[in-house]
Amino acid sequence: MTGLTGQTALIDLTFAEILLIAAALFLGLAVGGVAIGVLTGRSLRRAKQQAEEIIRSSESAANIRAKDIQLAAERQVATRRSEVDHEVKAALQGMQESQLRTQKIQETLERKLDHINERESRLDQKEKDNDARGAQLAQEMTTAELERKSIALRLGEIARMSEHEAREVFLADVRANSFKQAAAVEHKIIAEAEMKAGERSREITLMAIQRYAAETVTDSTVRSIKIPSEEMKGRIIGREGRNIRVLEKLTGVDILIDDTPGVISVSCFDRVRQAIAAETLQKLVADGRVHPTRVEEVVEQVRRDVGQRIIQYGTEAALEADIRGLHPKIIEAMGKLHFRTSYGQNILRHSLEVGFLAQMIADQLGLNGTIARRAGFLHDIGKAMDHEVEGGHPAIGMEFAARHGEKSEEVLNAIGGHHSDIPPTTAYTPIVMAADALSSARPGARRESMDLYIKRLKQLEAIALEQPAVTEAFAVQAGREVRVIVDARKADDATTHMIAAAIAKRVESEMTFPGEIKVSVLREVRANAVAR
Repeated sequence: MTGLTGQTALIDLTFAEILLIAAALFLGLAVGGVAIGVLTGRSLRRAKQQAEEIIRSSESAANIRAKDIQLAAERQVATRRSEVDHEVKAALQGMQESQLRTQKIQETLERKLDHINERESRLDQKEKDNDARGAQLAQEMTTAELERKSIALRLGEIARMSEHEAREVFLADVRANSFKQAAAVEHKIIAEAEMKAGERSREITLMAIQRYAAETVTDSTVRSIKIPSEEMKGRIIGREGRNIRVLEKLTGVDILIDDTPGVISVSCFDRVRQAIAAETLQKLVADGRVHPTRVEEVVEQVRRDVGQRIIQYGTEAALEADIRGLHPKIIEAMGKLHFRTSYGQNILRHSLEVGFLAQMIADQLGLNGTIARRAGFLHDIGKAMDHEVEGGHPAIGMEFAARHGEKSEEVLNAIGGHHSDIPPTTAYTPIVMAADALSSARPGARRESMDLYIKRLKQLEAIALEQPAVTEAFAVQAGREVRVIVDARKADDATTHMIAAAIAKRVESEMTFPGEIKVSVLREVRANAVAR
């Protein structure tokens, strides 16, 4: 009984354990299933994420690869395009070089053609010269034959002469031939000297006239001021002339007071100082207060006003001539030319006219009209200070312009050489010389009184008539030319040239005149015969 109970308990225990084990197994299976499910879900999610990451990385790599492929393709296209552009440029450059070579070949051919034409012209001219020389040689041979016959006759005559008679004939021939040769040599020497010294001598004469206030320029150097009353004239003079002395000292002019009622004259070759003195007198007369202190105040005020007007005149002239880049000192000097005249011609207006004439001449010759206009405008700038500086106005003007910034060789040479003081180095100097002569010599440019005009014509004819062998002389073209007729029996060709040179020399040394005077000497031979 006890044994059965024990077995039963063992069996029960075993069954309970089995149940427990089964429960444990079930629970373990359940837990394991859950764990497996959980682990499996995580693995799936992780696999999914990894797949997505792989897909994303693949897409990114694919995009990067695509971009690399695209960039490589673009680089290849750019490289090919650059190569094509380079090839096109090389082809264009080759075409341009070919065109240049073709053009150079054409120009060379044209030059050669011009050279051939010129050579043909020279050959034609040489043929003409040879024909002329042949004719001249034939004439010389004829003349030589005539001289040979003449010498033979002379030898025959000499053979019948005594020694003394032959010597006299020989000396007479030597004297005649020597005189002709000396006249010819003298004419050649004088002609060469006149080419170099003619313009210089005229410039010296003109400069002397401009710088010396003689009777011919009285109207330019004396200016009269009207005085309302003798009482005012006395106040202007001052006690013992002290007011006048102060005015003369401050302005550098001469005050001329005579018995002429209501007039005081101001004399000065410097027209600027003359203008300052004249305006000062006018202001003093209008004001009525006249004493040394007041004179000093008015002179200073007028000097400032005149100085401003000078700058204004120069500026307006430069604008009218369209001249730019001038130094203020040059503008001031050009303004001073407003107060200068030559035979009634205003120098500033003359300078403007020369500038425009020079431009027109230069344009016609294919040169730079702007440079010619600038050179013509500045050519007489030396006249603004030639009464203050030693020397002629061309040299003074050239030095002044160079010192104040004028760098153009064409302009400087035209200023210094427009009266042939220095050799011309550019084509603009003779252009300015021609324009200067045109402006000075044109009708109406300069004036002189009728009495002086008639006196000059008579003096011109008298000088010509005083020469040997001269039969008649006529002043024509308003005194710009004198025509002289000589006796053909008393003067040969060489003597005729000597007479013309002698007349021109005396005219330059004894007369004053604007521009130039042409001397024309005529020698006429008339042969008359009567047929019966």
